[in-house]
Amino acid sequence: MSAHHQDVRKVTVQTLKQMKIAGERIVSLTAYDAAFARVLDAAGCDFILVGDSLGMVVQGQATTIPVTVDDIIYHTRLVVRGTQRALVMADMPFMSYSSAQDCLLNAARLMKEGGAEIVKLEWGELQLDMVYRLTECGIPVCAHLGLTPQAIHKMGTYRVQGREHATATKMIDDARALEAAGADMLLLECVPMDLAREITANATVPVIGIGAGPTVDGQILVLYDILDIAPGKRTRFSRNYIEDTGSIHRAVERYVADVREGRFPTAEYAFT
Repeated sequence: MSAHHQDVRKVTVQTLKQMKIAGERIVSLTAYDAAFARVLDAAGCDFILVGDSLGMVVQGQATTIPVTVDDIIYHTRLVVRGTQRALVMADMPFMSYSSAQDCLLNAARLMKEGGAEIVKLEWGELQLDMVYRLTECGIPVCAHLGLTPQAIHKMGTYRVQGREHATATKMIDDARALEAAGADMLLLECVPMDLAREITANATVPVIGIGAGPTVDGQILVLYDILDIAPGKRTRFSRNYIEDTGSIHRAVERYVADVREGRFPTAEYAFT
């Protein structure tokens, strides 16, 4: 066992909130198995997301829609086995929280069977009550705003969200309401960096960005994107770290250091 694992303390949602207060940048990546989880944990990722992105990058699906609760439980269990320090977050997949009863049941399964320490759900008009109910039951929640991939068939395409005044204003209001309902974290995907800055400044909980620019409290990317092994074209807001470093361990370590020191993302990887 490395000295890193012997000496560090387990990250909790309270740790992340204290990091926001202290102005320390929060670092995250996705992982789907124990081997990669160990690499991310040792490199210093603060939390690891078992994302429904596994449907596309692991299972080879065209979207995240086919991913099941059982899929997330299985992969979360693997990631938990590979971590000692990082907080483990699990996605609630498509239609797993369409009612309060389903939401509570499936979130409980992710924690009891998968070992997740916080769950993430994509924001929609019906989810405010879900966040309140989960919080009431002692389940930590991360609320995902902006581009919500589970709604791809409704949106029609993956595109930046919040460029229009009305949608930006609504997102600010939604973020405030979600925090008031008990959300422990907010995740902003593909939103203009000025909007991300405003939401972050007004939130007392950590705000994590993926394609939201450098002014949020922390960053997350899909692991397979920084390793350049994700299918299809790499997203504009991601960076190929394997090209710069030549090894998986060094790629992850460089990413962690760049986020921690404010070198990533720059405006080049953001939207206006």
